[in-house]
Amino acid sequence: CDRFDLQTEIWRGRILRAVRDREKRGGEGRGTGFLNWLKDREISKSQAYALIELANSADTLLAQGQLNPDSINNFSKRAFVETAKSSPQVQQMISDAACNGDRITRRQVRQMSDEWTAMSSDLLPEEVREKAQAGVMPTRYLAPLVREMEKLPESHITEIRREVSANPDVDTIKNLTSEAKNLSKYLDAAAQVQAINQSSVDVEMALEEALRVGCLNTAADLVKQATQLEQAIVKLHSTWKRVGSLADRLYVDTGASTPHLRSLLSCLEQLAGQVLEVQLGDSREGRIRLQILADNEESFRE
Repeated sequence: CDRFDLQTEIWRGRILRAVRDREKRGGEGRGTGFLNWLKDREISKSQAYALIELANSADTLLAQGQLNPDSINNFSKRAFVETAKSSPQVQQMISDAACNGDRITRRQVRQMSDEWTAMSSDLLPEEVREKAQAGVMPTRYLAPLVREMEKLPESHITEIRREVSANPDVDTIKNLTSEAKNLSKYLDAAAQVQAINQSSVDVEMALEEALRVGCLNTAADLVKQATQLEQAIVKLHSTWKRVGSLADRLYVDTGASTPHLRSLLSCLEQLAGQVLEVQLGDSREGRIRLQILADNEESFRE
């Protein structure tokens, strides 16, 4: 049972946390000692860290004075962790319910957290918060919108507030939540793309135009894919240099007595040279040829 003796599970987490910290101090600091300790006792890494998270949650709630230790077993494990991540106001309401003998599930914690977010956030117009308090507007739609709005600059928040105030209905809330999510994705990705940062393009104006013509989602996906492409290129370059370095080293270590190793090197030359060649699927799909050019005069193999 998920609620069975939660107190015992918390103490298990505290013990595991102490062992982890001890191994970090006494070992190399990379956690290998703790992992070996877990392996010797047939405890999985995921199970151990779930218990440690549970212990951390308990210590957080107890230290804040939000929870009576006698009511801990009224929580499910996931509800307990979720409560520790909630705002102090939600923690207090959940703790009061647990002290009254109510069984607390993660779904209840999330529902109460959504209700509090929808009814208290200054990001939403006052009339919308009043509708949430009256139960006219479902909080499960408002809370995701608030969480997405928190990631945006003030200029975009103002426009979303205006739309919510003008059309305070569920469909509008859903559409604005999706739009806010795409806005956040676009802005986050654009900040990471070197091709954009090294140019004079006005990211905000491009965003406004994407909004105006209704292609924000496409623009956001494009910028995100550009970020991933740049990262892939950097990784490709690093791997390519490593392949070239290893090929050179192996060439020096081999000779006429190692014909098969020399054959291996010959086969891999198409991946170690300045021009990389890779076949696409079967022979009918053609080949990809990529040429790597350096901005400086250094050797292509380091």
